[in-house]
Amino acid sequence: MASFCEIIANKPYVVSAFLLLGLLTLSSKTTGAESIGVCYGRVANNLPPDPEVISLYRANGITRMRIFDPNPPTLQALKGSNIELIVGVRNQDIQSLGNDVAAAAAWVQNNVLNYFPDVKFRYIAVGNEIKPQDAEAKYVLAAMKNIKTAIASANLQDQIKVSTAMDMSLLGSSYPPSTGSFSDAASSYINPIIAFLASNGSPFLANVYPYFSYIGDTKDISLGYALFAAPGVTVQDGAFGYTNLFAAAVDALYSALEKAGGSSVEIVGGTPKRRGKPVETYLFAMFDENQKGPAEIERHFGLFSPDKQPKYQIRFNEKNKALASRCTRIKSSHLVYWSILFSSLLFFNKSQGHK
Repeated sequence: MASFCEIIANKPYVVSAFLLLGLLTLSSKTTGAESIGVCYGRVANNLPPDPEVISLYRANGITRMRIFDPNPPTLQALKGSNIELIVGVRNQDIQSLGNDVAAAAAWVQNNVLNYFPDVKFRYIAVGNEIKPQDAEAKYVLAAMKNIKTAIASANLQDQIKVSTAMDMSLLGSSYPPSTGSFSDAASSYINPIIAFLASNGSPFLANVYPYFSYIGDTKDISLGYALFAAPGVTVQDGAFGYTNLFAAAVDALYSALEKAGGSSVEIVGGTPKRRGKPVETYLFAMFDENQKGPAEIERHFGLFSPDKQPKYQIRFNEKNKALASRCTRIKSSHLVYWSILFSSLLFFNKSQGHK
């Protein structure tokens, strides 16, 4: 059976079929590149029932999952599965959780404690890609603190970490990577969040989309550089040479975090700036989702069709779980919508490393 890298490299219909491969990478001191999960999105009206979804995860050896909201049928189906979970707080719920400690405690009770320990919660992601100008932005940190308080009240603060996810739009500078920094508009929003995460040994998730960077600047960004297929170093930044856009984008985030106070925490992820670090990886996504949009591309990100048939010959065994470190060069003459959903920069306080 072909490896994951070989499948991507040799599919001539990759533009229409494999529209997005997302890597939600999380750092951990206890896990390595062999740890791969899959995001389970449900923006569709033709997906299988949740028990069948969980069975599909288990049948394929997928041991980790990210869901974007605390869907009760999904949580119920996860009981006893031993699948480790990232559960998201919906953006529309952030204000109420930030304003009311009791509301946050109720959210944790209803969506975490009522299922624990039968469901193996790993992280709680408070919102996804909230921007400084969004109405929810001023409540994100408060919601994170309130949820963390509720988790600590249950004495689970060492088992379940509280975080949030951001995208690259918060960077004011990203090229070359060493100049990476958060924009002036974003700094007042993100810096206190970074301080909270650092003080609590919690992860920081960042969604990185090389595809959108490429299509936004095809004049200056080569296709090979975007697709891990450059013949050699494309960008030289001091001592670091970059052969792909993904690594450059991630190191720009490393630089931004350092400038925002991240120098006192350990940042984990394998790039020229941070070589040899383990990553915990989540592919995006499990199924094609026929109600995503508005662009057609959004509906074809799945590893599986809604009828549970695999779209690619992917094996989640020990050999192929090294995907994150092995797929460093992908050869294809076609434009892959190669949007790497990198939630990487899980960084940890050096004195309070994640357990």
